[in-house]
Amino acid sequence: MNAPVKPTEFADAPLWDLSDLYASREDARIGTDLDRARDLVGQLNAYQGKLSALFGVELGKALDHAIRLYEEAGEILGALGAFAFLGASTDRENAAAQSFEADLREKITAIATPTVWVTLEINGLDDDAVKAALEAFEPARRWSPWLRRLRAMKPHELSQELETFIAERGPLSAQWPRLFDETLAAMRADVDGEKLTLSEGLNRLSDTDEEVRRKAGQAMTEAFNGITRTMAMVLNTVAAEKALEDKKRGFARPADSRHLGNEVHGESVDAMADAVAQAYPRIAHRYYALKAKLLGKDRLNHWDRNAPLGPAGAKTYDWQGGRELVMASFADLGGDFAERAGWFFDRPWIDARPRAGKQSGAYSHPVTAGTHPYVFLNWMGERRDVLTLAHELGHGVHQTLAAEQGGLLADTPLTLAETASIFAEGLTFDRLLSEATDEDRRALLAGRIEDGLNTVVRQIAFHRFETRLHDERASGELSVERISQIWTEELIASLGPSVDLEGYENWWAYVSHFVHSPFYVYAYAFGDLLVAALMETRAKDPQGFTPLYRQLLADGGTKTYVEALEPLGLNPRDPAFWTIGTKRLEGLVDQFEALCVSN
Repeated sequence: MNAPVKPTEFADAPLWDLSDLYASREDARIGTDLDRARDLVGQLNAYQGKLSALFGVELGKALDHAIRLYEEAGEILGALGAFAFLGASTDRENAAAQSFEADLREKITAIATPTVWVTLEINGLDDDAVKAALEAFEPARRWSPWLRRLRAMKPHELSQELETFIAERGPLSAQWPRLFDETLAAMRADVDGEKLTLSEGLNRLSDTDEEVRRKAGQAMTEAFNGITRTMAMVLNTVAAEKALEDKKRGFARPADSRHLGNEVHGESVDAMADAVAQAYPRIAHRYYALKAKLLGKDRLNHWDRNAPLGPAGAKTYDWQGGRELVMASFADLGGDFAERAGWFFDRPWIDARPRAGKQSGAYSHPVTAGTHPYVFLNWMGERRDVLTLAHELGHGVHQTLAAEQGGLLADTPLTLAETASIFAEGLTFDRLLSEATDEDRRALLAGRIEDGLNTVVRQIAFHRFETRLHDERASGELSVERISQIWTEELIASLGPSVDLEGYENWWAYVSHFVHSPFYVYAYAFGDLLVAALMETRAKDPQGFTPLYRQLLADGGTKTYVEALEPLGLNPRDPAFWTIGTKRLEGLVDQFEALCVSN
């Protein structure tokens, strides 16, 4: 039996230092930078109403200078916003930190809103005029990828008055994610009188002792049941606000605005989701049936879904051990990947220590192109935490490479945003598996399959749940019971008959992406399946792969995902491309089944 993990056991896990941004919430530079941004916006606004009267080289010069001012102001405001968010995310129970974030967001919005005209006026220019201007003034050509993405939004833009209203409303709309985060941060699951945070409760679901898992699972269910009215109100409001804006912008389906931002056709995402759903029985259903049999059960309780199999699956790591393992994995890739990953450990850019008030989950925040990313996670020493560390460092390394493009061009669509993270996670698992004894391989293989199921199958189930929720919200508010019914139907379809989801009906209440980034979740499946193809490519020529892969990441958002994959000989427009990933995962289940039979 694993002893219950307490945050104090990982006191060696690092805390970040945000002083590279600002010394404190009282730092005088905050006010100075707000003033700098206002000045840049004032310079930018001198171009308002004048672009349409310019042609050729003069328009090229004006576009170049205006976009540079727009980018510079955005970088300053981005650093301010990041500082407030990073501080608040580690201290969700601190009213001062939450108020500071909300107040600063309002000040940032007040400065940025007068620039709404920029994208509207640029999109009002004739295509031929823009093309001629970029040809006439060479320095302006660097903005071509940004202009491509900007002009794709042209059919869905509103009047300047409405765009301004939407921008001004932003800080108020952001209060719904804030309510969601603060509610989860304050939630406690009661296990025999011990009050567990969300991160601690989720961590116990990976314990080797079934009784520990059962108590944690049931306590988490009870805790979620206590907040579902609030969380249902948040989901309903977020969906209703989105539907209202989508209607004004002329988007036919709730996910279409996300698809447009990702430069991917909705039909392609639907095809990917359908391919995964068709593979549910061959992958998830079959795996969970095997796992139930190994655990001596007819069906797995929901708290047994991620139960470790044997000592390898339950192995814990101290921070230094996790660091060494992840760094070795980045070194396997070659190039400067390990050096860049090392920056995060050598400098205080990681906050990994779990503590009360810190929100759950993990992320890598890019901050701005002119600073550096910060990595956030809750380190509990599990194998999954090692893979989460690799995942977020993959994001971080990607962000440092793309930063060379500058703020506007570094931003990567979600179609590629999860590539480096999932790739790094895969490399780390491969290292774990290569170092395992025959006795440990089954448990490790089970863990890898479960990670794949959580990234691909589970996220597509989430995507389908989210799609149905938004579709139904168009006809009126959904009750807690209806939200839970949709959730349960999609989870049952994906996980199969060997998983008992009784008590899991309200666990939708902790999935932050539904509130923070509607229709983000399919990016995880998209990224995992894309990475499977990249892994296959790397296996054929590891040395030749590395420079091409590095360039893909360094290009940031300058290329579409189709263009980015072309040098690697991959075509994501081919439906067969997506089956590479599902077949790879199915192959792991085959290996697992063979090990079960042989043992």
